[in-house]
Amino acid sequence: MLHLCETDKLWVQETMGKIKEKMAWVREKSADKIPYTTINGVHSDESTVENSSTGEGASWWTNGFWGGMLWQLYHETGEERYAEIARKSEVILDSCLEEYYGLHHDVGFMWLPTAVADYRLTGNEDGKRRGLHAANILAGRFNPVGKFIRAWNGVWGNGKDNTGWAIIDCLMNIPLLYWASKETQDPRFQQIAMIHADTVMENFIRPDGSSNHIMEFDPVNGGVVTAYGGQGYELGSSWTRGQGWALYGFILSYIHTGKQEYLDTAKRVAHYFIANIPEDGLIPVDFRAPKEPHWEDSTAAAIAACGLIEIAKHVGEHEADMYLNPALRMLHALSEQRCDWSKDEDSIVQKCTAAYHDEKHEFSIIYGDYFFIEAMMKLEGSDFLLW
Repeated sequence: MLHLCETDKLWVQETMGKIKEKMAWVREKSADKIPYTTINGVHSDESTVENSSTGEGASWWTNGFWGGMLWQLYHETGEERYAEIARKSEVILDSCLEEYYGLHHDVGFMWLPTAVADYRLTGNEDGKRRGLHAANILAGRFNPVGKFIRAWNGVWGNGKDNTGWAIIDCLMNIPLLYWASKETQDPRFQQIAMIHADTVMENFIRPDGSSNHIMEFDPVNGGVVTAYGGQGYELGSSWTRGQGWALYGFILSYIHTGKQEYLDTAKRVAHYFIANIPEDGLIPVDFRAPKEPHWEDSTAAAIAACGLIEIAKHVGEHEADMYLNPALRMLHALSEQRCDWSKDEDSIVQKCTAAYHDEKHEFSIIYGDYFFIEAMMKLEGSDFLLW
């Protein structure tokens, strides 16, 4: 149980009020969309390639987060309208399962917050079916010799074959496998998830608690080939969203398995992250990037805050504040400096950045809103463990 002071309890209550007020009208305005970002304040729509801001359409990896926001608000308010709109995403995503192409390890991000959330909250058997279909796709990406789940498909933009590539983000996808194991009573899903998590623990996490983004393994013979800088500044730097995925991902693996090493690793990554939080509580894209140009990634703050809150729940009372207080610090900074509560902007969280070397920086991204809402609901005690 989290212990908040009266001032923080009031702040959480007020912030949750703002979230519910904004989502009440945003849900209707974007009821027929699957948003990724905003363009001139208006949600984009990834449900079709023709309307997509990314060019990917329904198979875009972030397409579960809008549904996840709606299911969290359904759980919070009990308003059936949230469920009605959320289920539209499930129907749209059916085309991805049917066509298969375009899917990779991010099926966890796509179907855990949508179909599986629906099944968990309402018992919808269609949600279970869709979730198990996605879990089989994820399990099918496992390389038994390299002991990793393959990240992406085909050839990367730099001409490199990525058959042997795994990325830190997958730690947030493997909870789909933990769920599938419990649902089917088939240990294979959890075994794959834990073998992958063990590989990440051994090969991605550095002694100081920082993390690599991309590791290449030999897909035929096993063993590490090399590391890549990925979406951070460079090889050896510290991409903050990746740190958030590692922090939150390992505590989730601990919650699902009880394996002590996962909790220990989550804490080690958390200590590194906490030590690098700037004084203003606003998180840069990379902890080891040059001071200029300076770009923020609010999503990294929200994701890490979720993980820190979960760690605080699973350690003794004498050390819980070590993790809870930094989470509160970042969430206060977001709510007071980076949240737009007006009707001029469909998104809530501002100044998000997908990758250091992208052309575009500091814009709204849907998972920034999702993880901010999830974090605030964790503080309120009204969340459900979607992951």
